[in-house]
Amino acid sequence: MEETAPSRRLLLATTFALALAGTLRQQPVLADDFKMGLLVPGSIGEEGWNRIASDALKWVEKDLDATISHVELRENPAAFEKAFRDYAGQGYDAVLGHGFRFQDAALTAAEDFPDTVFLISSSHVHQGKVIGLNTDASQPFCRMGAIAAKMGKRAGLIGGMEIPPIAQTFEGFRNGARSVNADVPVSIVYLGSFTDASAAKEAAFRVISQGAATFSVYSDYTRAAPQNVLGTFLADYGQSIVGIKNGKVPESNVDFGLKDIDVIRFTYDDGATRSVPADLHHYIEEVSTKIVSGEIQTRAK
Repeated sequence: MEETAPSRRLLLATTFALALAGTLRQQPVLADDFKMGLLVPGSIGEEGWNRIASDALKWVEKDLDATISHVELRENPAAFEKAFRDYAGQGYDAVLGHGFRFQDAALTAAEDFPDTVFLISSSHVHQGKVIGLNTDASQPFCRMGAIAAKMGKRAGLIGGMEIPPIAQTFEGFRNGARSVNADVPVSIVYLGSFTDASAAKEAAFRVISQGAATFSVYSDYTRAAPQNVLGTFLADYGQSIVGIKNGKVPESNVDFGLKDIDVIRFTYDDGATRSVPADLHHYIEEVSTKIVSGEIQTRAK
């Protein structure tokens, strides 16, 4: 989900993310004077999806004393490829395309720029120096699904388009809900657009009126609906991106999950009309442990 208006704050679905960590190998491709570019599908001033990329880039600037830059783009694959080429042509060491839809453009541009690392969030790819950076959002959403099944009469999910990262996230939520109650109704709505705020608002009100639980995702939206938000899921990728320093690049696609407590955080909102009771917190932690161990499968492998 890409956020482009405040009214979309009730959307529960989103595509996910970026991060660098895990097993690394030494390659002399990143100079001391590190330069990193960011391509975002919208504005970095918007909370949610694009904001987390902007915050991560600021971490790179601070911790690596890096030169950073960003370009705000609308849906246009040709523009994606041109932006990648512009940064690589200017000698940028790394360029992050924030979202699965940047993957094809990066793979094409990378053929002509072997010294640049191309990073794609919400992606499972590792081809040359095109590297997918993915938060397995099916795991925190599985946790939220379990809460929803305990707290609500039904669960509802609203997404922009049915692309793999969103579909996998929804699968995690559904599996979490049904690990608690196999018969709990789970409604899934795809709007066919990431920019139709009116349709998103209407769909959100519809599922809430049917008794669905509500969560904040990637930003704290409790101020928008302080009595209705049960909890907030945040992803702090910036501390992990600094692993790219000193010429190190991942040997494989990078995946983060609930085990990575410095990256993925969940907090409860005690101000909600029906806040999550304390005794349920312990149960949900047990669910999280089973997710990390693989006892609860969040999505098809």
